[in-house]
Amino acid sequence: MQISPIKDAIADAVRAGVVLPTGVGKLTCTGFVPDSVVAPCFFVGEVDVNYDQTMGRGTDELLITCRVLAGRADDRSAQRILDGMLSGSGAASLKVAFTAARGAPGQLALGGLADDIHLQRVQGYRWYEHQGSSFVGAELAVRVIGDGRT
Repeated sequence: MQISPIKDAIADAVRAGVVLPTGVGKLTCTGFVPDSVVAPCFFVGEVDVNYDQTMGRGTDELLITCRVLAGRADDRSAQRILDGMLSGSGAASLKVAFTAARGAPGQLALGGLADDIHLQRVQGYRWYEHQGSSFVGAELAVRVIGDGRT
C-alpha cells in the first residue's frame, strides 16, 4: 500500500460522508497534519506500519491516528458538535463515513486502495493545543489492511 494516497482517500471519505448541522460550517478535511486549523477540522496524523502480516509480502497493516477538532469559541457547543461526529449514527457521524469507505461486500476499500478499513475506537476526548490555539477534539484509531506488494 502507498501511504499518501491512503491518507488522502481517508480525508476524502470523511469530507464526502460527514454533514454537520446547519450553521456549523463545513468540516475541513486533510490527509496530513495542517499548519493551522480552521475548525471544525479532521486530519490524518500519525501512521504506524506493520509489514508482512501474511507471507510473501501479501498484507501490510497501517494503524493510523486521525484527529477531529471541533472548535474553541464556545466549549459547550463545540463539544456537542464533536459528540455528533463521534456518535455511531447520524449525518455527522464519522463512523458512518468510515463504514461507507469500506465499500460494498466484496469490494476493496477506499476506492480500491486497500483491502479494508475500520474505525476501531475513539480516544483522547479532550482539549488539544495546535499552533498556539486550544480546540476540543478527539483521536480516532483507524486500521487499514492491504496488499504489501504495491
